[in-house]
Amino acid sequence: MRQLTAVVLLMAGGLAGCGGESPNRPVAQSPAGPAGPTLAIQETTISATFEATGIAEPVERATLSTRLMGTVTQVLVQEGDRVRAGQVLARIDAREVEAKRAQVEAGIAAAEAMYADAETQAGRFRALYADSAATRYQLDQVETGLARAEAGLRTARAARSELDAVGAYATITAPFAGVVTMRHVDPGAMAAPGSPVVEVQDDRRLRIGVTVPPSVARGLKPGMTIAATVETVSIPAVIEGVVPAPGGGVYTVNAMIPNPTGAFLPGSSATLAIPTGTRSAILVPAGALVREGDLVGVRMRAGAGTELRWLRIGSVPPPSAPEPRLVEVIAGLRAGDVIHGGGD
Repeated sequence: MRQLTAVVLLMAGGLAGCGGESPNRPVAQSPAGPAGPTLAIQETTISATFEATGIAEPVERATLSTRLMGTVTQVLVQEGDRVRAGQVLARIDAREVEAKRAQVEAGIAAAEAMYADAETQAGRFRALYADSAATRYQLDQVETGLARAEAGLRTARAARSELDAVGAYATITAPFAGVVTMRHVDPGAMAAPGSPVVEVQDDRRLRIGVTVPPSVARGLKPGMTIAATVETVSIPAVIEGVVPAPGGGVYTVNAMIPNPTGAFLPGSSATLAIPTGTRSAILVPAGALVREGDLVGVRMRAGAGTELRWLRIGSVPPPSAPEPRLVEVIAGLRAGDVIHGGGD
């Protein structure tokens, strides 16, 4: 679907636009005289865009689990809670790890004692060998014992590092600031290696991914700013990347939007308006439109009076849009028509 962004100049005595076919709707006649200024429709060039829809998703999302088999002792967050990076979210019973830690620490103490003794012996025999009071064979034996003691000490310390890494899985922490979206366990539940405990996502930035044909993707570059709409709210988006989609024939355009206050909910429907060039269109002031239920029209000059002609229009700019607020007429007006303008 192509949606167009107006780049127009509203001239005194006329409004630029291009012709469209009148819809098959009744025209209401009115003997009343003209109300307000009249606008003559002329051709206008506007910038064209290709509208592609997608979903606004969080940039960072993590499902947190543990490598331990144990009982969940604490779950410190609820779904919807905002958390900071490094905040503790849950704890797993790690008594077995702590019991093994005592064994590891005892092994390290023994290895350090053996290494200290071997180092002392090596120093003594080096002095004896220098004074020719010990043979080379004796020195080599002592040096070998020192190397073995050093290797044993490294092994013992590595076991402690491994135990520290395993023990770290007893505490589940937030990898980044965000919001808790799922709590999979409660205290007392059994946690298994790889089973999910808590899910966290960062919704401060959202990514909109859409699929477009190659003709639309051509010319798009990372860093370009384009218009986006998230749940009817307009916001600038910055293109993150353009890559071929699986299967070929189309491209995926990813664009980023800021969401520091969480105004947009992840999973919201979103649209990217990708510029594709220019074309002609009919544009009228939003204030010139007349509404009756679902029908939209304008008042046309008809002799000494006016007639109401029904139209098919595009999207209407919000009231906060810069003046003049212009609306594209898809069908119902053509170049040369004269309409009565409104207050906008």
